[in-house]
Amino acid sequence: MTAKSSVPRKDAAHTVVAGLARGLLDLAVSKGASRQALVERSQIDQYDLHDPDLRVPLLNYIALMRAGKELANDPALALHYGETVELSGFSVVGLIVQACETVLEAHIQMNRYGRLVMDVDVGAADRFQHKRIDGNLWVIDTRRHPNDFPELTEGTFAHMVSLVGKFGTTPPAKEIRVTHAAPAHRAEYDRIFQAPTRFESEFNGIRIDEAWLEFRISLQPRFVFGILSDHADALLRRLESSKTFRGRVESLLMPILHTGDASIDRIAARLGLSRGTVYRKLKAENATFESVLDELRHKLALHYLSGQKVSVKEIAYLVGFSDSTSFSRAFKRWTGNSPRSMRALK
Repeated sequence: MTAKSSVPRKDAAHTVVAGLARGLLDLAVSKGASRQALVERSQIDQYDLHDPDLRVPLLNYIALMRAGKELANDPALALHYGETVELSGFSVVGLIVQACETVLEAHIQMNRYGRLVMDVDVGAADRFQHKRIDGNLWVIDTRRHPNDFPELTEGTFAHMVSLVGKFGTTPPAKEIRVTHAAPAHRAEYDRIFQAPTRFESEFNGIRIDEAWLEFRISLQPRFVFGILSDHADALLRRLESSKTFRGRVESLLMPILHTGDASIDRIAARLGLSRGTVYRKLKAENATFESVLDELRHKLALHYLSGQKVSVKEIAYLVGFSDSTSFSRAFKRWTGNSPRSMRALK
């Protein structure tokens, strides 16, 4: 059976970020596969793999994975990719995860930003959910039809366990459950997960110790926008030193824009004030909370766009929008142009 004939047709509308496909392609080539054969089998345009704004259809990514396993003679390619991939190398999502204080916060941000890396059919609002089953805590992957692409389960779980394994001495996983049948390369499950794996289970999940969620990450000592740009980091320092109340509010907003929870209630709590007091103090400086938030988003969006380091979708999330459509509407209100047309002028 060829890779093309084995991909599930129901995934035709979904996509992955081009960098994820590029990384998989490079790994398969490093293991002996022909780059040209991989491109032909997956029908991926190599031009798409160099533009951060472009996406690759999930069907093509699946075909690439299947071709890579065959041509590199590595049936455990998905596990090995998950074990070694560094998201920070091709997506701001990896930088955000590394900037989180704990694994629990990282899971929250993975749910918020996950579609930037891979848009899949999810059966719930959050793809990764914490559930208690028979007194044990599990991280459950809720995506639909997981057995159509079991390699995604392999790669995702290998990445999660390998990533968390860097932050503490406690083994990240106590047990793995997957809905697909045991593959011939199941010995690699034992090596990577260092925990028993139950195949043909009723769900895909990792049983964890609750202390796992409190492991400290913070691999990056600066806020994620500071990692991306020294200019933005300098802006934060100026805001922090500002003697105006507006400057204080902006300095508190900048580090949390990417979390999607830049609310006045959160800022008021950080200041130790009521929301009414925050409104009054801003009004005394001829400002409103909404205008401060909007102008800060505008300022950072323009800067990120000019930097050419992140895609338009990633910029949307970085400045606090839940999707790129809402961001594009706001950007056109600010500038009269779409973010993509503005980038084309740079």
